[in-house]
Amino acid sequence: MEDCIFCRIVRGEIPSDKVYEDDRVLAFRDINPQAPQHVLVIPKRHIASLNDAGAEDAEILGHLQLVIPEVARRLGIAGSGYRVVVNTGPDAQQTVFHIHYHVLGGRQLQWPPG
Repeated sequence: MEDCIFCRIVRGEIPSDKVYEDDRVLAFRDINPQAPQHVLVIPKRHIASLNDAGAEDAEILGHLQLVIPEVARRLGIAGSGYRVVVNTGPDAQQTVFHIHYHVLGGRQLQWPPG
């Protein structure tokens, strides 16, 4: 069992403001939001990053992608639009090495992002 902060959130050891949860995925509000709506969507099973995902992870990553529009609906941003970001590795500013998708919206987002 992993000891990363997101694994601890999944286990209920650290509280979170949950937006969505099922048996495989958890979505919760980011504690340092970068937009009016900023939620992290994670698999409950530890996968460190996209670089660490393998063929055995295809089902959970596909499920995660299908959960994101439901999260956007719950946040009230599905119609106006939202951005999904996955940071992978240090240069991309991945700070928690448990794969997580940022769902951002609630305002006009800028492009390019980086």
